[in-house]
Amino acid sequence: MFDELSFIQSLLVGLLFVWSAFVRSGLGFGGAALTLPLLLLVHDDPLLFLPVIAVHLLIFSSWTVNRAAGSVNWPYLRRLLLILLIPKLAGVYGLLSLPASAMTAFVYLVTLVYAVSYVLNLHWRGGRRFDLPILCLGGYMSGASLIGAPLIVAVATRQLAPAQLRTTLFVLWFILVAVKMAAFIVAGVDLQLQAALLLLLPAMAGHWLGERLHRRMLAGGQTQLIRWIGGGLIVVSLVGLGRLMTDYLL
Repeated sequence: MFDELSFIQSLLVGLLFVWSAFVRSGLGFGGAALTLPLLLLVHDDPLLFLPVIAVHLLIFSSWTVNRAAGSVNWPYLRRLLLILLIPKLAGVYGLLSLPASAMTAFVYLVTLVYAVSYVLNLHWRGGRRFDLPILCLGGYMSGASLIGAPLIVAVATRQLAPAQLRTTLFVLWFILVAVKMAAFIVAGVDLQLQAALLLLLPAMAGHWLGERLHRRMLAGGQTQLIRWIGGGLIVVSLVGLGRLMTDYLL
């Protein structure tokens, strides 16, 4: 429980939730992926932090979308949901028994390929033929863990206009996280609602800073925005691969 954390641990958790909201608001993804490994260094219990991250994502995604609902690409969102729904449920209920570490490594490596191509502004032929299996894999990993977003973002970045990307993804995250929260409730997981409320203020500060970053990114034009997103995906992938290597070596 959060009340068992020391003062220093609580302070670090507050700062990390500023960081999480900043990344999520600025890029539209990556808040959990770039923050959870750091939170686990403070206290090694994912189920202590995951419900709080989920509650904050539901709050801030609905807030953002309410302010910019006109920039949501609803037809593309419906298509994404049709593709992701079954793999997502399969991941949530553990219907697939693939080796977790190998699957995770594959996700980050594929994301890294997409990310480098975005940063270098490369256009590789035949990329669209891989979009469906990549999205299905992203849906499964989104249900089984928190690492499906980079794959979904990697595909959506090429298919959505820059002004539509973040808000469309936020609606998608809202729906996917709502499914995850329902699974937590069914499993009897403590949703840590009191901690989520206490951490809302630092998260709001991070969200405000992220909004300013996002406006700067949009002002730089489509190519610059895609490069920013590619850079964010590279960081997420390297952090994930680094954690896998650390776990393997230890």
